[in-house]
Amino acid sequence: MTTGPAPVRQLDATGVGELHQAAEKILAKFGTSATSPELLARVAEVADDLSEPTRHELRPVDTDDGLFVLRGWEVDDSEIGPTPSSWATAGDSGAVHDIVMLLLATVMGNPLAWEGQQDGRFVHNIVPAPGHETEQTGASSSVLLSPHTEDAFHPGRAHLLMLGCMRNRDNIATTAASIRNVRLDEAAIALLTRPRLPILPDDAYAEAQGFAGGEPARVPTLFHTEDGLTLRFDPAYTPLHDASPAHRAAYERLEAELARVSTAVSLNPGEVLVVDNDLVVHGRVPFRARYDGTDRWLKRASVRVPARRTRPLAEADEHGYGQAAIEAHAA
Repeated sequence: MTTGPAPVRQLDATGVGELHQAAEKILAKFGTSATSPELLARVAEVADDLSEPTRHELRPVDTDDGLFVLRGWEVDDSEIGPTPSSWATAGDSGAVHDIVMLLLATVMGNPLAWEGQQDGRFVHNIVPAPGHETEQTGASSSVLLSPHTEDAFHPGRAHLLMLGCMRNRDNIATTAASIRNVRLDEAAIALLTRPRLPILPDDAYAEAQGFAGGEPARVPTLFHTEDGLTLRFDPAYTPLHDASPAHRAAYERLEAELARVSTAVSLNPGEVLVVDNDLVVHGRVPFRARYDGTDRWLKRASVRVPARRTRPLAEADEHGYGQAAIEAHAA
């Protein structure tokens, strides 16, 4: 793994002031960060009125590195209160930061939620939770969270993933690696662009794991676009034992290459990591959770970018294991 710095975009004082004032006004009007159609509509109106320099800094990822860290926003450690013990108990903890995440997501595209995850909220709280230490989900802690595409099992997954840091006293790193930085031979690419294996739902979607509405779709791991390769990757939920030896070897080669080019990003409070979910796999290093209110705490938002053409057309026929994705401003 490399440890080179991630590209940075710096919000100036004017941009930070715009976001802070807008978020406070929205929160005062609605009294909660729990999203409703009315709140989302107001967020969209405010996002459209942000100044052009601020909107420029909040444009989607536009490099082959597939990520950047947005700096300038600040988090008051005493004001946000203790790290929640789980997403289910978080409620409106750090509510103004939820609104900021929604504003950022709305400038970049359409915020995305899931009916079956975190009560359908558009901004998730990512915290370690007792009893989930060894899972391959955001609630884990003591194991490596394997590099993966966010919600890889679903055709309606996000184009962009945003991770906003509320607290990270132990400097726990998020890992990230772009498919555009790996080295693969043509034979491996040819194998991995064939739809040979399914990707199963992860542990955050308990209902999807019992889905009986059809056979799992076999999907390609890699996909050619006009701009280069994209990927759909989640080794923890891909049944590689069903692959041919050649296909499995190609997949493992890709996994090794992603590890080779991976970078570690340790976020500070107020920083937001934005990754292109079509180019970049992300994960997290292991850590020991204390469950004392001081553990790592991130806010997560997912974004779909309208009219983006980075995925095979065949994905439209997938059942998505019965999980419904909700776009905030979809027509």
